Amino acid sequence: MKIVLATQNPNKRKEMLALLPDHYQILSPLDVNWTEPIAETGETLQSNALIKAKTLAVHSGFAALADDSGLLVDALNGAPGVYSARYAGQQATDSDNMDKLLAELGGQKNRQAHFKTVLAWVEGNSVQYFSGQVSGRIATKPLGQNGFGYDPLFIPDGYEQSFGQLSPEIKKKLSHRSQALRAFMAFIQTKQ
Repeated sequence: MKIVLATQNPNKRKEMLALLPDHYQILSPLDVNWTEPIAETGETLQSNALIKAKTLAVHSGFAALADDSGLLVDALNGAPGVYSARYAGQQATDSDNMDKLLAELGGQKNRQAHFKTVLAWVEGNSVQYFSGQVSGRIATKPLGQNGFGYDPLFIPDGYEQSFGQLSPEIKKKLSHRSQALRAFMAFIQTKQ
């Protein structure tokens, strides 16, 4: 079965490929001649994931899987949320986004947050959603070099280390994206 992995983020692609089984032919947007960015104009993680999956499924004629993920911080009323990747602006780097988040939180004592992922699966006229979530807290400064995005700031519940410090194996076990992908894999295996 051919599946278009509808992400142009190399870090997300690497993380997702590590979790998907080898017996599927996983295609990138480039593999189906798609080079343009897909505008994430939705107001929810689910709607953005659907926009990406539907765009690549229609374009390629293959089933497509897309994710949208966000960091939701309690003290910031769920921000950065759907705007996580562009919190500090359209061309923001991970460092820019982390700096803005730390500035917005300031000396706030409530640093509770959660990462959430929604996957959208589009196959013909069928659409399915799968989600995952991991709770934790925001550190007062970036910790570690692993991962990407807000990983160096996010300390998952039950740990004293950030996703930026934890091994890739532990992050893979805990992460919001891993949870959503496990739910997707349980679904896709019923179709074989």
